Amino acid sequence: MRRPESPSPPRPADLIDRSTDVRFPAGVIEGFYGRPWSQEERLQLFDWMAAWGLNTYFYAPKDDLHHRALWRAPYPPEEEAQLRALIGACRERGIDFVYGIGPGLDIDYGSGAELQRLQARLEQLMRAGCEHFALLFDDIPASPSGAGIARFGSLAAAQSHVANALCRWLRQQRPQARFLFCPTPYCGRMAAAQLGGAGYLETIGGALDDRIDIFWTGPDIISRDIPVAHVRDVRAVLRRKPVIWDNLQANDYDGNRFFCGPCSGRPPELLREINGLLSNPNVEFPLNYVPLRTLSWFVNGDPRDPRAAYLAAMAEWRASFATVHGDADLEDVILFGDCFYLPHEEGAEAEALVRSAARLVREGGSPEAARVFRRRAARLRAFCAGLSDLRDRPLFHALNRPAWALREEIDLLGRVEGGPERITSDFHLPGTYRGGIVARLQALLVPQPDGTFLPADADPLTPAVHGVTGSTPRHD
Repeated sequence: MRRPESPSPPRPADLIDRSTDVRFPAGVIEGFYGRPWSQEERLQLFDWMAAWGLNTYFYAPKDDLHHRALWRAPYPPEEEAQLRALIGACRERGIDFVYGIGPGLDIDYGSGAELQRLQARLEQLMRAGCEHFALLFDDIPASPSGAGIARFGSLAAAQSHVANALCRWLRQQRPQARFLFCPTPYCGRMAAAQLGGAGYLETIGGALDDRIDIFWTGPDIISRDIPVAHVRDVRAVLRRKPVIWDNLQANDYDGNRFFCGPCSGRPPELLREINGLLSNPNVEFPLNYVPLRTLSWFVNGDPRDPRAAYLAAMAEWRASFATVHGDADLEDVILFGDCFYLPHEEGAEAEALVRSAARLVREGGSPEAARVFRRRAARLRAFCAGLSDLRDRPLFHALNRPAWALREEIDLLGRVEGGPERITSDFHLPGTYRGGIVARLQALLVPQPDGTFLPADADPLTPAVHGVTGSTPRHD
């Protein structure tokens, strides 16, 4: 993977809490659903982090079988060797390696043998050089019936028992170890729905060893904003500052998009109210340059606003978009990036593109509307087509599918010429364009701005009548 050229990074801020002599964890979680990153990608990540003043890498990929499904089984020798190499690479760069294990799908909370199995996994990682660990109970059934819960009276009490026992044991082996915990309700919306049972967070806050850090994602799983007031309320319930598990640029829930927008919606004052900030970003590693670069500026106290940080990081990332024909134009890179900005918003250039396309459709292909839309669309289409010539092949492979989909939509809108309402295309045929069962199911319910859904008029029994962007008229 070609490493983008960049100016000298800012001097890292002093992230050590002098009152406890423990570093403020700032960095990256590999915690998504999907293919875990390769060893080469992780080493590239560690180089970025070391250069940018990020100090913590948290290993918890959901699709590492030994992280969740096979949590009781030790890693085989070859996988243990890979983890040992990663831990060593982090140590060489001054990065803390945190290992996470997620036994919540089927653990017997009251079993001493289960606790010994957890200890055995931590022992294996300690032999490989790991010092810091996390116990994760996220994304398990809302009302789990795992063995042993009745003995403790609640899921929260059962989980606290296991976490406290494991933490005590770990501190006997590694007195300076950091130990983190992910609750079953890990955001405001989940807590309001009483996921995990009534009073879950209050129980966790009171029962969990005060040396254990607790993860929190904010008001929602993917939080557009994380207000200081919200975190203060959470802190009061948990009786400690939370560590933010930030899913802002995560894309494992939507394979058609990625997010290369900036660290945004997190005010600088937030850093004083939390005990760490870790980003769980895009599944496709090459797409995380800008999210992590802007995160590094945020935690290191850079005063620029999110849009300015984004533009500066895009200027650095531009080098990776060089093709066999030459360097990419920065304006084109920004326009493309704006189309894959953040979950809750497009970037400014992409928003202007959408508005001009809407005007074109509304005005039936008026010359002025067509001119405004096609000026941007032509640049964007050419850029998408040129991605196939990228010298950075991993970047091309990560971008190819979303870029292809974007180009298809631009091509279709370019056929709006006025006159008859319907437009034709030999390249957007029923069943192949926006095709398949997912598109047909999506057409049945239309999302509304308030988060609700309304029935559409599409006919689910006719394969040719479907589309993910709205309803299609019936032909009775």
